[in-house]
Amino acid sequence: MENPAISGVDIRRYSGGQLSPSQDRLAVEEPLEIRLVYGPLEARVLQNISVTMRTPGADRELALGFLFTEGILKDIASVLSCTVSGNVMTVEIRPGVVPHLSSVARNFYATSSCGVCGKASIDAISVVSPYRSFVSSLCVPASVLYGLPTSLTAAQDVFALTGGLHASALFDPEGHLWCMREDVGRHNALDKVIGFAFSAGMLPLDNSLLLLSGRAGFELIQKAAMAGIKVVAAIGPPSSLALQLARENGMTLVGFLRGEKFNVYCGEERINL
Repeated sequence: MENPAISGVDIRRYSGGQLSPSQDRLAVEEPLEIRLVYGPLEARVLQNISVTMRTPGADRELALGFLFTEGILKDIASVLSCTVSGNVMTVEIRPGVVPHLSSVARNFYATSSCGVCGKASIDAISVVSPYRSFVSSLCVPASVLYGLPTSLTAAQDVFALTGGLHASALFDPEGHLWCMREDVGRHNALDKVIGFAFSAGMLPLDNSLLLLSGRAGFELIQKAAMAGIKVVAAIGPPSSLALQLARENGMTLVGFLRGEKFNVYCGEERINL
């Protein structure tokens, strides 16, 4: 069965001083338009919310995760249906549910590399988590952290074929994989994971571990905070603003998780050595 996330292409491969015909596999990047239908039955409104460049697959999760982490939707019970037509995902919510559209002042387009890009003001970047005041008793053995990257790599089927995708993964406190999603956009991969949890009624995710396949930027920490995640580990480093946000939300932030080494940037009380 053909994988919509992978595109085969003819190339010329250079080796040994010669060019020869060959084939390669590329990660697919296509636009997804997210639309929202809301309002009373007698006056339904269809509004275009965003266009994001993504890898096809788990589009429902991506749309729901995006709408939740942007603060537009609060719970899965408000959703009537999700329908897809080509590269358009339409989410319809129940009459009487008022979407929080004022929280997302956006210029309708986000690239695969930047989900914050397109926001119309600095104030529009910040979204306050409904779980910010939650106190988590989660403690994680360092040995569990060591094993997360290996489990993530083993689950990344499309990355193994293309080498061109980011990934986000949720684990339980013992390091067992709950959910992994890949995408050309790191923010999309995380929206897909959170959308999975949102759809399943699993929020808040205060008893889970989040692993990011690359760096931990501001937007990823903000999305994690929105879902109530208290422990975030990344293969790469965090940014200064990501660290500031993690501290403000009482999170544990781990970076440069490689082998049996890592840096703890905040929240070290949750790590059992």
